[in-house]
Amino acid sequence: MNLSLGSSCIPSIFPGEDHIQRASFYDTCNKGYLQVIFSVYVKVSKVSVEDMLYDEQDILRFMDKIEVIDFHQTLEVNGIRFWCYTAGHVLGAAMFMVDIAGVRVHYTGDYSREEDRYLRAAEILQFSPDICIIESTYGGCVLIPDEYWSNHLDLHNIPIYYASPLAKRCMAVYQTYINSMNERICNQFANSNPFDFKLISTLKSIENFNDVGPSVVMASPNGLQSGLSRQLFETWCSNKKNACVIPGYVVEGTLAKTIINEPKEVTLMNDFAQTSVFLKEIMPPNIILVHGEAKEMGKLKQKLITQFADRNTKIISPKNCQSVEMYFYSEKMAKTIGRLAENTLEVGETVSGLLVKKAFTYQIMAPDDLHVFSQLSTANISQRITIAYSGAFGVLKHKLKQIFESVESLLDEESEGPAFRVHERLTVKYELEKHISLHWRSDPISDMVLDFVVALVLNISREIPKVVVESEEATKTEEKNNKKAEKVIHALLVSLFGDVKFGENGKLVISVDGNVAHLHKQSGNVESENEGLRESVRVAFQRIQNAVKPIPLSVS
Repeated sequence: MNLSLGSSCIPSIFPGEDHIQRASFYDTCNKGYLQVIFSVYVKVSKVSVEDMLYDEQDILRFMDKIEVIDFHQTLEVNGIRFWCYTAGHVLGAAMFMVDIAGVRVHYTGDYSREEDRYLRAAEILQFSPDICIIESTYGGCVLIPDEYWSNHLDLHNIPIYYASPLAKRCMAVYQTYINSMNERICNQFANSNPFDFKLISTLKSIENFNDVGPSVVMASPNGLQSGLSRQLFETWCSNKKNACVIPGYVVEGTLAKTIINEPKEVTLMNDFAQTSVFLKEIMPPNIILVHGEAKEMGKLKQKLITQFADRNTKIISPKNCQSVEMYFYSEKMAKTIGRLAENTLEVGETVSGLLVKKAFTYQIMAPDDLHVFSQLSTANISQRITIAYSGAFGVLKHKLKQIFESVESLLDEESEGPAFRVHERLTVKYELEKHISLHWRSDPISDMVLDFVVALVLNISREIPKVVVESEEATKTEEKNNKKAEKVIHALLVSLFGDVKFGENGKLVISVDGNVAHLHKQSGNVESENEGLRESVRVAFQRIQNAVKPIPLSVS
């Protein structure tokens, strides 16, 4: 799922990809004039139909996917939490805070910390984010003609026009969302319409313009690439008495950008003071500069590096389409829920359960609670294997009794043959044609019991000839028998304890979880600082020794 957060920037529209599930979140004001801006772009664009980025149908499909978010409202999508703050600048401009697994990223977009004629100033955060992605270019102050003209009667004979159908349509959006503006405008609206400009007239086209004497025309587009603004510029640029004010950000390749790059004519101002104060307030450890001209952005970066020289602040100014990677390390906390949360745990106490991760949160619960607190469920896996075994079934049972405390006889209802259950987890059944079958429900302990029983069955199968051999085979030397017995003892100890090595003076060195035990094979004595390990090794060795001794034929 792709997540798009809208402030005062224009989002991406993907033509023909209606099947893709995308979530786009905008505040109410932004959604109000987005469709107006997109529609105007389609109408004024001079590229061919094949080269159009999107058409009217793409716009309608995109608008249907937009979800509205209010200021300070917290939403969550796939574990990612986000909310927005007032950014000032223009109506609907929003600064977004995005929380991903505890890492908070603050994206300002275009913002203004100064309360202007209509809008509130950008909000100051109550905490410091981990990353602040902030715009890095500003313009200077712009004179509001209507207000200035009202206070100077000598200018009333100089007409003011605004020539932008888009601005006229967007004005309706401004009048709709009065409550989003500053306190002065809200109070004034109770008595009069603050957007009723008495000294400003609408200019539909250049044909309707009487170009006689001085005048002020606010025209679009601000890039001067086409439209009425371009026509007026070409008409007036030859007269030095005329002036061209470009109040907004302009992109590369436009006439306005060319004008700005002429140092003799225009000086581009970078409002470092506002950015400096804002960053001092929130003190982010990481700053990413975006939305600015490369040279001016470089100057801003150097000033910020000097300002934050006494702090470990990372400042990055990436190029367009350049990826930025940052790594954050934080402690992960898991909460016990359900049955595991019924009892208060002591410090150092071990918790046994299932660790379930959902988005960026972790929970520990009992297996029986899994279907209650998640969409998952548990299942038991019953397994069965068959092993060739030509020995007596009683021999196997006798040897297992030497190792396990619980070996209980059962009656196989299906075949009515002998069977027994080992350690209350594994069922051993006698099958016809010299085979036995092992049945168990898979879990770590049952799997360990199975591995041991299988190892024992295979060892018995190799040792069976010693029980039924002719007398000349039974007279083999005791030394050879002892060597084979040692191999069997070593193999069984490995299946029980894992790390078993041969030490000095005929000792076996057994290591379990950092604890070490030394076993004397001749005497059976065990040396270890860990009392539990010492007793476990002693009992296991004693039972293994009893199991590997020859079994009298009468037992069969």
